[in-house]
Amino acid sequence: MKALVTGANGFLGSKLVQQLLEQGYEVTAMTRRREDVPPGLNVNAVHGDIRSFENVLQACEGQEVVFHTAAISGIWGPWKLFHGTNTIGTRNVVEACIQNKVRRLVYTSSPSVTFDGEHQANVNESAPYPRKWLCHYPHSKALAEKYVLEANDHYDLMTCALRPHLIWGPGDRHLIPRLIKRAKSKQLRRVGDGTNQVDTIYIDNAAMAHIQAAEAMGPDSPVCGSAYFLSQDDPVNCWGWINEVLGLAGLPRVRQSISYYWAYRLGYALESLYELGNLKSEPRMTRFLAAQLAKNHYFDISRAKDEFGYYPRVSNSEGMKRLGDSLAHKYSSTRD
Repeated sequence: MKALVTGANGFLGSKLVQQLLEQGYEVTAMTRRREDVPPGLNVNAVHGDIRSFENVLQACEGQEVVFHTAAISGIWGPWKLFHGTNTIGTRNVVEACIQNKVRRLVYTSSPSVTFDGEHQANVNESAPYPRKWLCHYPHSKALAEKYVLEANDHYDLMTCALRPHLIWGPGDRHLIPRLIKRAKSKQLRRVGDGTNQVDTIYIDNAAMAHIQAAEAMGPDSPVCGSAYFLSQDDPVNCWGWINEVLGLAGLPRVRQSISYYWAYRLGYALESLYELGNLKSEPRMTRFLAAQLAKNHYFDISRAKDEFGYYPRVSNSEGMKRLGDSLAHKYSSTRD
């Protein structure tokens, strides 16, 4: 089967490309720049910006399935940036699939599309989109997800949206390095009482779920037009997990803390200051970040298990072992 992966140089995209090749797919990798194509892989390379409909239309030509992983993530930045890439870019992908008669589209969404800053404990896909948004990323992703799901069965296009939560593992260039950088600079503080439970997902499991969902699509399949939470199916204590990651990098545990009350208000104050000053850098704290670090957010993934056979092939313990091996040569062995 011919498959296009947008955002093929990203953490998830590059792993998905690798797994598709291992399963015999003919893969086209779409990246913004020629030098971003994953090295050493037998792929067809196309280059362009998903905000350009012409670029996307050309990339989708001749494809049988499209995996749309490209996105701008983050907790701060202008609405135009997030909306242009995440929302308009996704609409371009949908319309290009329709014009090229692509049969299957798997969209990488986010659990944050249902997050309103309150606790989420074992919630399922019946959770609604919130009425208020704490930052532009989840808002732009929710608009995109809605568009993808509503496009299902238009001109024979089958669509679904996957919501993997906190993807981690070897090769991560964002979550793990960010934690380690903040810990090294002594800028990492526990937010809240440290009891909140969160879901995560190991990179190999997240990528495989995309392939499983695509292959489960077909006439009368419940996958078509549906959204799915994805995780390790094994919630962890947020700050215990962070401390374990820091330990793998030879760094001490997080010892200093700030209450959720004051972190949220600090985030609000910094957001206001950055908006008034038109500052381009990211605030150290925002309301969204405070809530993410202090609140429960874990999910019922029964639907993904039942409807396309998802299960985490790599456990938390095995994933941590692999992550530890990958970090061993980069960071000192000094431990708490």
